[in-house]
Amino acid sequence: MNSFNSDAFDHKGNPADRTKTGGWLSAVQILGIEMCERLSSMAIIVNLVTYLVDTMHMTSASASNFASTSGGTSYLLCLFGGIFADSFLGRYWTIGIAAVIHAGGTCLLAISTALPNLRPRPCDPALSNKCVKANSLQMGIFTIAVYLTNIGMGGIKSSVPGLGTDQFDLNDAKENAQMARFFDRFHFVTNLAYGICATSMILAILVFVLGTKRYRYKKRFGTPILQILQVIVAAVKKRKTTFPSNVSALYEDPSQESIIYHTDKFCDVSGPLFGQGSNHNQRRLWTPNPWRLCTVTRVEKVKMLVKLLPIWATTIIFWTIHAQLASFSVQQAATMDRSIGKFQIPPASLYAFFVVAIMITLARWIDQLDTEFKHNNILNMFINNLVSLTSLQKIGLGLFFSILGMAAAELVEKRRLLVVEANRGTVTTLPISTFFLLPQFILVGIGEAFMLSGELDFFTNNAPNGMKAISTGLYLTTTSFGMFFYGGHNWLPPSINDGRLDYFYWLLALLTLINLGFYIVCAIRFIPNSTEIVTDMSGGAIDTPPREENV
Repeated sequence: MNSFNSDAFDHKGNPADRTKTGGWLSAVQILGIEMCERLSSMAIIVNLVTYLVDTMHMTSASASNFASTSGGTSYLLCLFGGIFADSFLGRYWTIGIAAVIHAGGTCLLAISTALPNLRPRPCDPALSNKCVKANSLQMGIFTIAVYLTNIGMGGIKSSVPGLGTDQFDLNDAKENAQMARFFDRFHFVTNLAYGICATSMILAILVFVLGTKRYRYKKRFGTPILQILQVIVAAVKKRKTTFPSNVSALYEDPSQESIIYHTDKFCDVSGPLFGQGSNHNQRRLWTPNPWRLCTVTRVEKVKMLVKLLPIWATTIIFWTIHAQLASFSVQQAATMDRSIGKFQIPPASLYAFFVVAIMITLARWIDQLDTEFKHNNILNMFINNLVSLTSLQKIGLGLFFSILGMAAAELVEKRRLLVVEANRGTVTTLPISTFFLLPQFILVGIGEAFMLSGELDFFTNNAPNGMKAISTGLYLTTTSFGMFFYGGHNWLPPSINDGRLDYFYWLLALLTLINLGFYIVCAIRFIPNSTEIVTDMSGGAIDTPPREENV
């Protein structure tokens, strides 16, 4: 049996040997950098609003907007990180450089919160708790530190999934089976050691670099973003050209490392991109202007990305729900009784239950559901003889659990507001336990477990070769837009006790229910990618079949 991977290389540029490179050992080293990035980032995210309000003396509304804008920017940067990885630096160097930037930002953040001169004085009780807001220098350094971590996160998150899956050979049955669980393990690992800080990122960089010789690398296929623009420009220029009846007349370059056959989907886009006034053999002898004529393979790759957009759009609202957990729900907890005996738990600690819900779901429920669905005839009646949970089904479950989470949040907030009215002006801590908030954290946490695993699997495995980092960045922008939508309005007055957050939760539940209907339609209509022919090292061809996606 040939021990060399058909389309991967080692760190010296030689064909990758399966016995010496790749596999789970390399994947775990790569997952380590993602785990520690999550540890550092989540420690910042869940405490950001509380720190801005209590220490930097911002209003609740301003702090929530700062947090959502920061979070949205970090996930938007994932798209640019994917472009840099696929077009210029490669995934390995993108991860390494981004990790150093992230560690630098985290260290600067630690300095800004530790030095007294870099934060405002505490509120003065003698002056009725008069609070002085942070000055420009203090906010400037704090903001730079936060956004440096965002830049680092954008480079890491967009490249880790692609480099991780590169460690498994799809044409090897054993490694293909191992990769099938990579995405669930990916998100389980990222939530495993919640609470570790900046030093973990430095250790992760060392572990990541130590695996350099064992990693498998994939060649970059030119500049993907430029290729996408070329297809769009060529399509516009040839929009009035008649599509040929014989698809063999379409232009293709047989010397490419991979070839994708023409599909009829969006034929009005690919149709104009063929050569005229020359036969098939003549077209092999000249190199056309790529801004006027693109190969079928290049057009099909762009069509693959376009096919992802409906699913992309219908998952954005989930991340609007996710964003409020780190801000509004934490602010709710700050007003409620957080005592356990003589101990007072921090408001942001409730987020730990959210993380635990994700871990339990990924570690146990997904595997168990996959097993049970194979043998339970009653469930098969409702899920069309489901063999296992596909990525699209996991995304649908994620949306469903988010609706339940918002319904639970509305009921709890309505009760909290009744307690506010009954005790207005008499107490600073409401006589209602903060643990009433647990259902919304747990339900949305379960939903996120399905959403994370499903989205990453869907966008990675349905991306064309050479564009996986861009596709991963595209998927992460759903989180970005969800946070931007959440932070685009002042949903609350300065005090959360004077608002009607219960109405906001009902609005989110209703919008997500409507969105779930649109998602189901898009998922049913989604067609898996066509077969891709990859040329191996010996010059032969290997069929890479599409993965089936059942709804």
